Amino acid sequence: MNRRDFLATGGALFVAFAIPAWAQKLPGALERTPMLDAWIGVGADGRITVFTGKAELGQGIKTAILQIAADQLGVEMKAIELVTADTARTPNEGYTAGSNSMKDSGTAILHAAAQAREILLAEAAKRFALPADKLTVESGQVVAPDGRRVSYGALVEGKLFNVRAAQESKLSRSRKFMGKAVQRVDIPAKVTGGVAYVHDLRLPEMVHARVVRPPSYGARLKSVETDPVARMPGVLKVVRDGSFLAVVAGREWPAVQAVRTLRTRAVWDEPRKLPRDIYATLAQLPAQDILIASGQGVLGGRVLEAEYRRPYQLHGAIGPSCAVARFENGELTVWTHSQGVYPLRGAVAELVGLPVERVHCIHMEGSGCYGHNGADDVAGDAALIARAMPGKPVRVQWMREDEHAWEPYGAAMLTRVRAGLDDAGKVSGWQYEVASNTHSTRPGRAGDLVAGWHVEKPFAPTPPRPLPQPEGGGDRNAIPLYQFPGTRVTNRFIPEMPLRVSALRGLGAYMNVFSIESFMDELAAAARADPVEFRLRHLQDQRAKDVIQLAADRFGWAAYKKVNGRGRGFAFARYKNLAAYFAIAMEVELERETGDLRVLRVVAAVDSGEAVNPDGIRNQIEGGILQSISWTTFEAAMWNDTRITSRDWSGYPILRFSHVPQKLEVQVIDRPGEPFLGTGEASQGPTAGALANALAHAGGVRVRELPLNARRLKHAFTA
Repeated sequence: MNRRDFLATGGALFVAFAIPAWAQKLPGALERTPMLDAWIGVGADGRITVFTGKAELGQGIKTAILQIAADQLGVEMKAIELVTADTARTPNEGYTAGSNSMKDSGTAILHAAAQAREILLAEAAKRFALPADKLTVESGQVVAPDGRRVSYGALVEGKLFNVRAAQESKLSRSRKFMGKAVQRVDIPAKVTGGVAYVHDLRLPEMVHARVVRPPSYGARLKSVETDPVARMPGVLKVVRDGSFLAVVAGREWPAVQAVRTLRTRAVWDEPRKLPRDIYATLAQLPAQDILIASGQGVLGGRVLEAEYRRPYQLHGAIGPSCAVARFENGELTVWTHSQGVYPLRGAVAELVGLPVERVHCIHMEGSGCYGHNGADDVAGDAALIARAMPGKPVRVQWMREDEHAWEPYGAAMLTRVRAGLDDAGKVSGWQYEVASNTHSTRPGRAGDLVAGWHVEKPFAPTPPRPLPQPEGGGDRNAIPLYQFPGTRVTNRFIPEMPLRVSALRGLGAYMNVFSIESFMDELAAAARADPVEFRLRHLQDQRAKDVIQLAADRFGWAAYKKVNGRGRGFAFARYKNLAAYFAIAMEVELERETGDLRVLRVVAAVDSGEAVNPDGIRNQIEGGILQSISWTTFEAAMWNDTRITSRDWSGYPILRFSHVPQKLEVQVIDRPGEPFLGTGEASQGPTAGALANALAHAGGVRVRELPLNARRLKHAFTA
């Protein structure tokens, strides 16, 4: 089996046949891809290459992995070439999602690099006739006590790293780079006009394409007049396959002009109708009830209940989705900002009718997205068009209206919660129910791509399914970390999807934490308890208590004095109940007459285990807080009986600089030696909960439906 075929299996043959049943699991993603040379390579010239199947999405994973590898190998970061998410070169790590990159890939590379260092030391020990523990590593060399040196490159004859990863490796405790605020390696090109994104990629003889999307879900192309468009200056070809319609030009602007003209020449049949009241629809659609916490949920004492609502929300990528594809000599290469190059490869291969080994997907960053937006779909578009233009690299970029109308949304959700309070002011029982569609329709098959629906012989989408606990999908974080007696939690999984949905950052955790943390404040008020103290009295996890106490102390919670029109809010969660701990306190200001809500000050605390790059963690938390403020106060998809209407930024407003908090402080609790915990999606849910709680404190009215926008708040506070 060659390297490319081995990587395509993700090491499945070794998992199935080479690992005894009694063997311990390997660290992180080594369990799935256990051969050391899948992760680390050293050339005869001493050049070091590190491979990860995870993709850089702006979360700083490239920098963190380089920090880990450099410390374990005893070299400078600049001495390492890092290869990310490439189906010909890197391990198959599935999707870069769920804040799992450090837990999976970071852990794998930590141990792989440590094992590689030990192998190099052992090899040098043979040459020096000395015990390995007498040798040290320094700048890509092994050094003996008497001053003799040998370079890594001179030690790697043969297949030195073609061995199975060890269950345990001797980790270096050197922290030259780990734990330091190292400058991000992906930033310079982004701020200097370099090639930072797939949007920036330019290849020789590259042509440009645009796709005419149907005006609505389910629409079919009845007829189209292509001749006038084909004769337009610069147009090279009009491509049609059933209802898939595109135009190719030598330059981008002629392609844009041509697609606008082609759109006016197309006639569509639009039979499908969209429901107007999505929450009533969700309540009525058939659902599969899945009990994920099976306590009795017996409620004693005073009983409170509430219902919370979340609308469909967009990814709202600042740069519309883009891909480049080239079909040459029977092989297809796709440059893509997909979060899963291996699953995408399978989908694209099926779409264009090629064996999977003839499709090569290479990740490049996209300009803005966390979750499953149009990145995979535009890669499918580029592949279909490239097949019609052999030998030419084809660049496809979606128009803004395509991105907003056709990307998969974060699912609308409905939650209901009931709890009892005993005479001591503690929760006596907890019942929680969340209703939601699936939170992942990521590609693995051609029917998961928009183009796959529209070709002459369409592909059926993969049937929607719930994602299993403990990570979950719509029920992610639906089980509270708080210690409540008899906790009973039900996931009402709804297979039918009125609008197209998939993974939006955090999946169901955003809504579930918003609901739980809002209700915790409602319970605290009923118990006449301080919201922070009320949370602490229901927690046993000391790390949870630590982040809560730190955020409250840094905010000045105990000394806070309420000012008219202002209020404070607090919230906490441990992401997925197994990743980073996060607590947040904030102050808001409300103008009751206009409904304008502004976050003035935020203090947050996060515990992500060992902090490889504390500044990177702060970047992630700050970005997540701002994203959540945007979701919580502005964002909701809109539609009429047939079509999506929020097709631009006026129809789908997002957070502007005028509403960015004046002060934002993030405290990082570093725990050296502790496992890496996912950070990127830890802050979204608690931020929404804290914001809703601060709003209730400022205005005296609880609003339970998102977004908390000016229209809704004006109605709530002036009705």
